[in-house]
Amino acid sequence: MGMNSFVDSVDLLHRGLDVATLRYQVSANNISMSEVPNYKKQTVNFESELKRAFISRDTQGSAFRMQTSDPSHLESEVPRDWRSVEPRRVTDYVTTSKANGNNVDAEEEAMNITKLQMQYRLLSQLTSFEFSQVKTAIQKL
Repeated sequence: MGMNSFVDSVDLLHRGLDVATLRYQVSANNISMSEVPNYKKQTVNFESELKRAFISRDTQGSAFRMQTSDPSHLESEVPRDWRSVEPRRVTDYVTTSKANGNNVDAEEEAMNITKLQMQYRLLSQLTSFEFSQVKTAIQKL
């Protein structure tokens, strides 16, 4: 599989920006629901699935794969294209931090939002840097 590092880098950065935006929305929603009885906080799962996709791609040549002779047989995990990985909202039903059944820690969510704002700014700067590299290369032609 050919890999265009510029396109892949920009795509990954774009996805990172999208995930940071979704996490920001989820944290803001958690804060707005922090006093609602029995509301359960949400988080966004993305990086662990992305990592699994990269590992499946990197080990596809050496991976042990079972042959299936019947549609009812379990198939071995097929290498997953990392571009197909989407962020997932996950609801935390396990923890309960307040007597009313709500598990949102508004202070923790506010810290998350600050961290996300910094991540977003960094990802934006990295995206800008990727394009400035291409611009520099084009100017030298």
